[in-house]
Amino acid sequence: MRALAAFALVVAAAAAHGQTYKWKDAAGVVHYSDTPPAKGSAQVLRPDSRPEAAPSLPYELARAMKLHPVTLYTTARCDACDQGRALLRARGIPFAEKTVNTAEDREQLQRAGGKDELPLLVVGNRPVTGFTAGAWNEALDAASYPRKSVLPPGYRTGASDAAAPAPPPRLPAAPAPDAAAAQAERQQPRQQPQPKKTTPDFQF
Repeated sequence: MRALAAFALVVAAAAAHGQTYKWKDAAGVVHYSDTPPAKGSAQVLRPDSRPEAAPSLPYELARAMKLHPVTLYTTARCDACDQGRALLRARGIPFAEKTVNTAEDREQLQRAGGKDELPLLVVGNRPVTGFTAGAWNEALDAASYPRKSVLPPGYRTGASDAAAPAPPPRLPAAPAPDAAAAQAERQQPRQQPQPKKTTPDFQF
C-alpha cells in the first residue's frame, strides 16, 4: 500500500511536467520519478490524456434543457442578437447558436418558425421572433428555466455554427469503363490453347 501511495504521489507531481520515468536498479527495485536515472535506461510513462468530463448541471437546469432545448438564431452586425445573447448568458441558459448568412441558412430559419427578422429564440418548440427581454424571459420561465444562473464554474457554451451546415464533400465516383474498349474486348476471339510439343525422341 505504501508503494502504491508513493507511486500515486510521484505520478501526480510529475503530471505537471508531462513525463514519469520507471526503471529498476541493480538490486531489482522498481523506481518511479519525474527525472530519469543517472545510468541505464528507463521507461517513460505518459499521463492520462483523456479530456476532462464536463461539469454536471443541477437537476432543474438539466431537466429543462432536456425537455425544452434552447436555440438562438443570429447574424453578424446585429445589436438585437448581441442583446439576446447577453440575456441568455446572464441568466445562465445553455443554448446552441445558429448563424444565418446564406440562402440555405434562411430556409432553415423559416423551418424553425422564424421570419425575416433576427434574432430568433426557440425554446423547445416555441419560437420567439425579435428580441424583447420580457418575451424571452416569459418563454424561459414557461420552460422552467431558473431565473438566476446555476451553471457550475467552468461551464462553457459551445461555439456557434451555420444554421444549414455545408454537406460533406462527395467522394469522386469511380470512372466508368470505356464502352468502346469493353465492346472490342468482347468481340475479340479467344485464343485456343496450343497443343504441347513433344520431344522427337518419343512417339505416341
